[in-house]
Parts: sequence; structure tokens; C-alpha cells
Amino acid sequence: MNEAQNLRRLLDGGRIIAAPGAPDSLSARLVQRAGFEAVYMTGFGATATRLGTPDIGLLTLTEMTEHARNMTRAVSIPVIADADTGYGGPSNIHRTVREYIQAGVAGIHLEDQVAPKRCGQMAGVKLMGREESALRLKAAISARATDDLVIIGRTDALQAEGIEEALYRAKLYQDAGVDLVFVDGIKKIADVEAVARAIEGPKVVSIVDGNETTALKLADLQEMGFSVVFYALTALLSATRAMHDALTELRATGAPEGGPAKHSYAEFCEIVDLGFHQQLDESYGR
Repeated sequence: MNEAQNLRRLLDGGRIIAAPGAPDSLSARLVQRAGFEAVYMTGFGATATRLGTPDIGLLTLTEMTEHARNMTRAVSIPVIADADTGYGGPSNIHRTVREYIQAGVAGIHLEDQVAPKRCGQMAGVKLMGREESALRLKAAISARATDDLVIIGRTDALQAEGIEEALYRAKLYQDAGVDLVFVDGIKKIADVEAVARAIEGPKVVSIVDGNETTALKLADLQEMGFSVVFYALTALLSATRAMHDALTELRATGAPEGGPAKHSYAEFCEIVDLGFHQQLDESYGR
């Protein structure tokens, strides 16, 4: 069973799938070690860790699929990846789908923003037309052919045009044949509830730290009928705060003692699976 098939098995199981966001392969390992069944390759995190810049459409298809390939090699749970707008026209979308399949990801989401896109939580989002967006999703489904890749139709209409347009587009994308729909940019519990009431069938929600939606528990989202929840930025924001605090303490005191709690060197070696590579060296090295 490949990981796309595994993700489909999980979706068919009837339980909501919690997929924390991982900005890189190391954090993806931590998601798996924490016991989660899937991991979300966040474009926000990928851009931040690779370039140190905001998520404003700066990463290319090849950079994103390289990032995804490294992540799928690091874990043995399904990776659901951000595929932005598909990186161009129908031919680009076809290549995007095939590249992500070759990278070993289990699912991707494609959004309806005009390129260059930006993070769905930001102001200033601009949308493609409804019908064009639906056709682009059909192009992705066609490109998938007989492979098992899960395709998620994402709309960013909430920030740009309001909840009614977002719901209209989500239903339109369902009709186009995607496996799940995803209304991004949600900041209020009322909007989560509106999506849950209006959209039947498999759907995704993203819970972003700093918004009131963090008050919703996994059980609440399950009861509302969501199939997948992304905790897109929890790991990244926690990590950057911890690193900031540790470095601030080091600069102030001149010594690495104190500051936030840290993994030991031995614990870190276990996270990156040093023992496996030592065993290889002992068995086959000179």
C-alpha cells in the first residue's frame, strides 16, 4: 500500500485526520513520533525555512516538490502537500500533479488565487474566476489518471469576497470532482460552523494559531463533519519562539545553560535515526 492509498484508507475510516503542519523533514519526523497519522507540508513553513521569507509565491514547483520528496523520505505516514496554484496553466498543472506523485506525496491541495499567490491568512488575496478555477481542478484530476493521489480543491474566497462566495466555490469544486474541499483563511468559529453546515461530504479545515478557532477541539471538528484538520503553523511558531528564546538567553549570559528546555544530543540523534545509519556502517562499512 502506497501512502496515497493509506490516506484514502484513513479517509474511509470515518475518523477525522489530524495533520499538523511540518515546515521541513525534521519537523515531519517529530509529527510522526508524536503519533499523528498524517503530516501537512505547509507552503508557509517551506517558504520560511528555505528562504526566510513570507509565503507570497516565491517558491517554484521544483523547489516545492524537492521539499516534498525529502519529507516523504523522512516519514512513513501520508504527506499532504501544498501545491499552491499549480504553477501556471493546464500544462503546468499536469506537470505539478505528476511531479508530486513521483515525490511520493499522498495528497495535494490546489487553490484559486491569481499568481503570485499569498498565504490564505493574509489580506489582499485575488481570485481567479469561478469556472476557470473549476477547470483547473479538472485538469489536475485528469493528470492524476489512475494514480491514487488525493486532490483537494482549496478556495481562498473567504478573505477576498466573503463566506457566501467561499461556500459557492467549494460546492463548485466538489462538482468538478475533487476528493475534498478546503475553505482556507478561516479565523472565526462562526465561519467554521458555516462551512460545516453548508458543505456536505469530505472537507478540510485549517486551524491557525492566534485565531479564535483554536478553541475548537478535534472532537468538535469531527462532530461538525470535517474529514481532515491541518494545524498548519503550530510546530513552526513553537519552534521559532523556542529558538529565539534560547539564542536570546545565550547572547545575554554567554553560556547555553538555562533558557527553554532542549533535547539532549542523544535524544536528537534518536529523532534523526542515527542508529540505523550506524548499523549500516557496522554491517557494510570498511
